[in-house]
Amino acid sequence: MADTRGGSSTHDTRPALEIIEIPLGDPRLKAFVRFPYRLYKGNPHWTPQLDADLLGNKLLGMQGLLTPDHPYHRTAKATHFMAYRGGEPVGRVSAVVNERIDEGWGGKFGFFGFFEVIEEYAVAEKLLDAARDWCKAHGAEILRGPGEYSNITHERQACLIEGFDQDVYVEHTYNPPYYAEFIERYGFQKTKDYVAYLIDLTKPANERLTRIATGVRKRGGITTRPVVMKNLEAEVKLIIEIYNQAWAENWGFLPITDWEADALVEALKMIIDPELIRFAYHDGVPIAVLGCFPDPNVALRPRWKWYGDSDYVRIARLLTTPKPIPRVRLMFFGVLPGYRKLGTDALLFEEVLSYTQEHGYKSCDASLLLENNDLIIRASEFMGGHEYKKWRIWDLPLT
Repeated sequence: MADTRGGSSTHDTRPALEIIEIPLGDPRLKAFVRFPYRLYKGNPHWTPQLDADLLGNKLLGMQGLLTPDHPYHRTAKATHFMAYRGGEPVGRVSAVVNERIDEGWGGKFGFFGFFEVIEEYAVAEKLLDAARDWCKAHGAEILRGPGEYSNITHERQACLIEGFDQDVYVEHTYNPPYYAEFIERYGFQKTKDYVAYLIDLTKPANERLTRIATGVRKRGGITTRPVVMKNLEAEVKLIIEIYNQAWAENWGFLPITDWEADALVEALKMIIDPELIRFAYHDGVPIAVLGCFPDPNVALRPRWKWYGDSDYVRIARLLTTPKPIPRVRLMFFGVLPGYRKLGTDALLFEEVLSYTQEHGYKSCDASLLLENNDLIIRASEFMGGHEYKKWRIWDLPLT
């Protein structure tokens, strides 16, 4: 256990700041997970994960990411730090090194994540000190973050720097504006930004988009289909196969593993609209996939009522929410190399836009898009979208 104590000045009469290390399997992780509820109380935009996503829940059949038996920890070492002052929690952070990431990216990375802190730089500094020192002691040469446990493309990650007045879509992160200032004051340098585009689904499709999609159909050779729910496990494997090839050259990418695919199946069962996930084939060969999902956060957002916002209350709200849920998130889209100039993107976009308009969906969030991924950003603009959020990831050399 690592304890660090400090105060903001010699005249500070408050109790000393205490940083406590909380390892995997420690029951104090419940306080670690619940701390943000104190920080965001009453915030109309913030929506957290279910506690079970992190702590597990046998009744719900969920294995939490912060539990020792979770598959993530087969290749990773992780720990957690909580900041307390006078017995009151004032911040948290995790620290991780992952051999799979080092092998995939050709470097020795440590990651800080689950970063939440009151508006006091001295607390943030002590938490970042703890994460930095732990990662450096475990061989890291670069500290990257924030994220959850790390910054692989398909993980929840990054610090919101624009769009604080917007709702949180599924798998988005949210934080107060002062986090970026704290992180950069500590010495971190920007390494990459992600953006999100918002598309108004109530507006008619772009005429050029419709014209290109019609031309692709007339030319032939490309067919599309929705996901088949009765074959969901096999369909997810096909999604992963296409995704791993289509995204292989992107910044921050690591192939999705079998256990991550299995987790995806379980996570999406309650919210899938099969027509919003579409495959494209060229002469019978799968070449592209586009995946939109109704946003469960419409129902899962805390209501701050007297009866609380437990997992059971939030899930009950999700199950009883009228369908369709009015907004969707475009979570993934990929076309295999060699097939990217056939108009497949326009065809899939046009089909999904048409379906959403016919079935009462109102808006679509396309994210997280790498700031320099001109192809997908142009496509989002082509669909009528405009940039409305931005997140940042930073690096800190440790050598």
